[in-house]
Amino acid sequence: MRIALANLPYPESPDKSVERAVAAVRLAGEKGAKVVCFPEEYVPGYRLGKTVPPPDQAFLERAWRRVGEAAAAARAGVVLGTERIVDGKLRLTALVLGPDGAPLGFQDKVQLDPSEDELFTPGTQRRLFTIGELTFGVAICHEGFRYPETVRWAAMRGAQLVFHPHYSWAEPGGFRPETFGDARNTFHEKALLCRAAENTCYVATVNCAEPGSPTTSAVVRPDGTVLAWQPYGEEGLLLADLDLSTATRYLAGRCKTAA
Repeated sequence: MRIALANLPYPESPDKSVERAVAAVRLAGEKGAKVVCFPEEYVPGYRLGKTVPPPDQAFLERAWRRVGEAAAAARAGVVLGTERIVDGKLRLTALVLGPDGAPLGFQDKVQLDPSEDELFTPGTQRRLFTIGELTFGVAICHEGFRYPETVRWAAMRGAQLVFHPHYSWAEPGGFRPETFGDARNTFHEKALLCRAAENTCYVATVNCAEPGSPTTSAVVRPDGTVLAWQPYGEEGLLLADLDLSTATRYLAGRCKTAA
């Protein structure tokens, strides 16, 4: 199964985020991708440290509808990093759309980064999604980097792939890698190799095309080796063909601790 990771620039505005998302879905369909995944909170744009208009439910619903229409036209599923308002409180989330454009549901970010506590409320549940032959979960940013159980939960329940939408930006004086998993870099990319290998499943991580970012978009095989990665800061779709028969979830299934 072919998937696509939308390695796009951080959006200049909420409206621009929708335009870029629609264009990326269209292109993913043209390239034969069955599912395309976007970075964390790409619509309307990740809020922490940025100037983004206040949450607007009406805008979000219009945006989701437009992306759904694009998904239906492209015959491609979508994992859209976005936000939603639940009981008057804001959640980081991923909206999953089927290839007919219909919503399959949300995966909220359950484990927030401490820096996000004042802006967002954590979700409370995890779930799986199925598109064609692919069953997958979603672990958002901090969850996948630091909490192995977020990926194990999905793999133990049949997920061949876990999508990992995140947003990581350049820090002053930070290391600027040119190769995925560079030993001089932070632990983050190496953690994703572990998430795949320790569960015998694919992991697909997607970031914005951020100049100087310490992470990029990549797909990791079930044996912990890298199938494909996007050059740092370079805009574009990263395409990868997955052999789902190799995602046995064998090691996840041998885990004796409840996830």
